[in-house]
Amino acid sequence: MFNKDQFIRDCTKAVAEGKEAVREVVAEAVSDTKNVLSALGEQEHAGIYPLYRSADLTIINFTWAPCMSLMPHNHQMFSVVGIYSGREDNIFWRRTDTSIEAAGAKSLGAGDVTTLDRTIIHSVLNPIGKMTGAIHVYGGDFFAPLEPRSEWDHETLIERPWDIDRVKSLFQEAEARFYTPLKGKS
Repeated sequence: MFNKDQFIRDCTKAVAEGKEAVREVVAEAVSDTKNVLSALGEQEHAGIYPLYRSADLTIINFTWAPCMSLMPHNHQMFSVVGIYSGREDNIFWRRTDTSIEAAGAKSLGAGDVTTLDRTIIHSVLNPIGKMTGAIHVYGGDFFAPLEPRSEWDHETLIERPWDIDRVKSLFQEAEARFYTPLKGKS
């Protein structure tokens, strides 16, 4: 049975051992997706919901809006992603002389886990018509990293400083787009 407080304690212990130990904790947790969903609640609103935050560990419950896309970005720390409902598609990017280019992809469904190294640049897409729930565990303070983070404009792929407030507003906008009735339809 998934217990949020025990999960936090397990991650706190595992982060001292490294990303593979964290991956094991996350994999064990999302192996029973129904219990995670029961403990964290049904995803009703898209957003970034911190469960725990310290200098060396951040645990976030992400709820991706239906058909939401988040621009390419980096973390400057390792992360472990575990999906407990829906789907999360990741596109991996690499730097070029002037920008970035796609370099691979990975699709994650309920029960899947992946580990991202500290240097990874990725974008995230929820390609389905319902909310996706994901636990992301970071080996550092996601909200105040030791090294500055970057994001890249979706259209131009121009690099700029990461802006958490802009990202939070993207979650709200994605949810609003999905739930706003189409004009002229009844």
